[in-house]
Amino acid sequence: MSETTKVIELIGNSPDSWEDAAQNALDDADQTLEEITGIEVISQTAKVSGGQIDRYKTTLHVAFELQR
Repeated sequence: MSETTKVIELIGNSPDSWEDAAQNALDDADQTLEEITGIEVISQTAKVSGGQIDRYKTTLHVAFELQR
């Protein structure tokens, strides 16, 4: 039987860092998905307020094995 991997896109948020934003997205995914095999960071952006970064955002592709 062949293994099939599915990839979804998630955007994590954090007031502290892009790394924390990525980890927050992965933590949320891990609560509902099984067999996560990897992530790819697609982009890092931020919301700015008053000339300061207010919110970090990291867009991820999360790969996981389909369950049969």
